[in-house]
Amino acid sequence: MIHHAPGPMLAVLPTVEMAKRTSRGRIDPLIEDSPALKERVSPARSRDAGNSMLSKEFPGGILVLTGANSATGLRSMPARYVFLDEVDAYPASADEEGDPVTLAEARTTTFAHRRKVFMVSTPTIRGLSRIEREFEASDQRRYFVPCPHCGHRQWLQFERLRWAKGRPDTAAYHCASCERPIAEHHKTQMLARGEWRATAVSADPTAIGFHLSALYSPIGWKSWEQIARDWLAAQGSDEMLRAARNTLLGETWIESGEAPEWQRLADRREVFPAQIPAGGLFLTAGADVQKDRIEVDVWAWGRGLESWLVDHIVIPGGPDDPACWDRLTALLGQTWAHDNGAFMTLARLAIDTGYESAAVYAWARKQGIAQVVPVKGLEGFNRATPVSGPTFVDATVNGRKLKRGARLWTVATATFKAETYRYLRIERPSEPDAPIPAGTIHLPDWADSEWLKQLVAEQLVTIRDRRGYARQEWQKMRERNEALDARVYARAAAWILGGDRFDERMWRQLEKQAGVDSTAVAAAPAEHSKPDAPEAGRITAPRRRGWKISTPRYME
Repeated sequence: MIHHAPGPMLAVLPTVEMAKRTSRGRIDPLIEDSPALKERVSPARSRDAGNSMLSKEFPGGILVLTGANSATGLRSMPARYVFLDEVDAYPASADEEGDPVTLAEARTTTFAHRRKVFMVSTPTIRGLSRIEREFEASDQRRYFVPCPHCGHRQWLQFERLRWAKGRPDTAAYHCASCERPIAEHHKTQMLARGEWRATAVSADPTAIGFHLSALYSPIGWKSWEQIARDWLAAQGSDEMLRAARNTLLGETWIESGEAPEWQRLADRREVFPAQIPAGGLFLTAGADVQKDRIEVDVWAWGRGLESWLVDHIVIPGGPDDPACWDRLTALLGQTWAHDNGAFMTLARLAIDTGYESAAVYAWARKQGIAQVVPVKGLEGFNRATPVSGPTFVDATVNGRKLKRGARLWTVATATFKAETYRYLRIERPSEPDAPIPAGTIHLPDWADSEWLKQLVAEQLVTIRDRRGYARQEWQKMRERNEALDARVYARAAAWILGGDRFDERMWRQLEKQAGVDSTAVAAAPAEHSKPDAPEAGRITAPRRRGWKISTPRYME
């Protein structure tokens, strides 16, 4: 387009940082290696304000790159061409100003019938996927290839890729007409003779859509054998199956929104040998602020995000009571006994700002950023980054408004709720020495029926708007759901701490420190006075204080 039909262009990536990486890694090399583009787009120089990492000027137009998380970038210019990449990874709202796809498409209004909008993405969740919705509204073109045996044209479907049990090396595609197996080496000729065909009638004749899966990968990229191996490796894990369906097949994942029965969870409660079982390597807490109380759940986390409920604390009084905040402050210095004799404090406490946010901000500011994380829940799924931030927000302290007075993290609560229910449905191995599956949630024998009912108090339902578009949202099945909310906040705290991104060296370091050798351990007091309280994010044991899990700076 820069060469033959120039005009203003807007390219939108999920984040501004991804836009910068795309500019450096793809756009700049493309221009450099294409003579026709190189003579039209000047290289970025400090003295040339027209060309930079996120802006490329050329005769007749300009290319602007931005992120879907930047409302400013999405409303900055009219555009004839809009390129939207990985739209399913876009946030639900750009700086809380609306759907980023809608904002970007609004930039083309000036050009009316001469505009083009290109949208592409790996799909995510059925009913929530933007690209699925757009594809279903198009003419749904598929790439039809001929069978090398009978000539029948068909689009490749995973169900027709077959292999002998346990033998992915025998994977071959079976023709839908003659049922003869098609070997991998035929693929090159099939792709060369293929053609796009519409499989639906679009209400808008200008809306055309294309779907392609990894089955079409040219030889040397992704073989049918490797696809079979990847599919077999994903069995038994919802996370891996979802990734395989999204990335290999280009299909959406159907999220199960049914909450487990609380009675079944009650039957699976365990007697912990200590407050924190051996696998727990760090602690986070989620605090849910209510009118007359603050409810806090403390969770221990281990490898593979295996987790244990360690404590449930109800602090009466509510946000208007200073004594309530004093008790919450004291909780930051409290310790819990580990199975190996060490004592652990909270590495992070995430507190909800949805109710009496001014009071929450004021308390969080006093505690500093090392241990306390103010969070705000946002509806909708965000698979790219379920937690974003921190951003600075205004805060009111003692009646005075402070600009950028608090650091706030936003949490895609729907993502963590779906993950929690998926983990609760994990079946335990029947063999006593079998490894525990990643993500397994362990509940103690003291968790009562009310708490268990709160944990499974919501379900995922599909709602259609007046235009027929489907969306999924979590709805309460009972009034109280504090246990689920606190779990989500504690999970967000683990994400902020870095638990999803720890490498092997970090996990071994945590295991080494949690396994402090301590034979005779005195009972730990419920709370420590401030001078003797161990630092946040540290393990302590008798006679050997100061064993560090990791500094807050590293963990963050």
